[in-house]
Amino acid sequence: MEPPVPPPQEQPPRPRSHTVTTTSSSFTANLSASSSTLAYDREFLRTVPGLLMVTEIVLGLLVWTLIAGTEYFLYPAFGWVMFVAVFYWVLTVFFLIIYMTMTYTRIPQGLCFNGSAFVLYLIAAIVDASSVTKDLDNHNYNSWAASSFFAFVVTSCYAGNTYFSFISWRSRTLQ
Repeated sequence: MEPPVPPPQEQPPRPRSHTVTTTSSSFTANLSASSSTLAYDREFLRTVPGLLMVTEIVLGLLVWTLIAGTEYFLYPAFGWVMFVAVFYWVLTVFFLIIYMTMTYTRIPQGLCFNGSAFVLYLIAAIVDASSVTKDLDNHNYNSWAASSFFAFVVTSCYAGNTYFSFISWRSRTLQ
């Protein structure tokens, strides 16, 4: 038999240091301060400008997808329409996010954006409509005709948002 093993002797606990060091970076302080001031405005989508923006996004998407599904690159006029449609579609999504998060209270209103979108979309819609002929390509005729129609509808939405942006800007400058 093996001799019994004596129980281990407990050693007295050593004193521990209770010093705690904390550091804070300006990045996290600024992040927490700035993110707490953002709000979500779910009522914006129920206003006329909000509904117009959503309509611009949906129908603008139709405009450029109807053209993108064709051989538009063979005809320079449709390239211009694609540029305007995609450019303003991306910017409108961006501005919708800005309005939904109420960031617009810190940056100027979108009167210039909506006005330029209206003018360039009107030109693109006219170019689109005047370029649609069965002589160019029978296969793509229906897509081009539909994109032309939706381009004019999106143009009218941007015209409406330009009006509301002007009214909003005018009310601020009169105060």
